[in-house]
Amino acid sequence: MTNRDLDWFAVLYGDTDVTRYLGGTKTRSQVEEMFRARVTGYYDANPGLGIWMTIERASGRPVGFHLLNHIYGESIIQVGYGLATHAWGRGYATEMASAVLRYGFADLQLENIAGMADQDNLASLRVLEKIGLERRGERTFPHPAYATAGPLAWFEGTRNAWLAGHP
Repeated sequence: MTNRDLDWFAVLYGDTDVTRYLGGTKTRSQVEEMFRARVTGYYDANPGLGIWMTIERASGRPVGFHLLNHIYGESIIQVGYGLATHAWGRGYATEMASAVLRYGFADLQLENIAGMADQDNLASLRVLEKIGLERRGERTFPHPAYATAGPLAWFEGTRNAWLAGHP
């Protein structure tokens, strides 16, 4: 993403349905701060990692974002995604997360990648299982971005296990 995508990102983070499991809606100034720190500023500081916009091929319309980045305040690399409501139920989350996982393990040769979701977010729990991450209980994180969520469903995957299933 580039600075020209900030308006789209702000609209996405202003949608209560989209952000229900992403920490809730954010004001424009909160989105701008997050965008600088976790999107545009993150690329240079963490080559190969980041948050990318996902575009529907047929229409060229943004449908969401996918990510491979550090969990706030941690050294753990996570796979994640967020979708606009018009893209729900169409397989984009699984396709996006699977591609990001492949990129992390095959291209970046990361040894471990995690995933997490609100325990009530059944759709995301299914996606994380479908892409081959294993449920390993629940975890909490001290960073304020996660503090109100309570324990999150925790998933992990290793490069060797992923490669064994994807020759």
